[in-house]
Amino acid sequence: MTNKSLLDGGMIPRTVKRVFDQRIEVREETQSQTAVLTIRGKSHVVRLCNISPSGAMVAYRGVPHIGEQITLQLLDHGEQVAYVRWVRDGRIGVNFAAPLSE
Repeated sequence: MTNKSLLDGGMIPRTVKRVFDQRIEVREETQSQTAVLTIRGKSHVVRLCNISPSGAMVAYRGVPHIGEQITLQLLDHGEQVAYVRWVRDGRIGVNFAAPLSE
């Protein structure tokens, strides 16, 4: 089985809610900031929930595939290539292809 076959677009269930945050990076809350998400050739204005140098959480009602490539046009960082890592309750988590510079 290849890694690609594991990224079939299915939701990754979480049976236990996170009790504490295991991430090393600080995430900046961005509740009022918007971005432009482009997926499958269509652009959508979305709300940026939080952002870190390696990724972001975005409010998006569509259901992208896990591992799918998107772009995010960010106000302070321009267009960034990213990959969908999770989808849940109208939000998605993405990892940037390259870390954001400060």
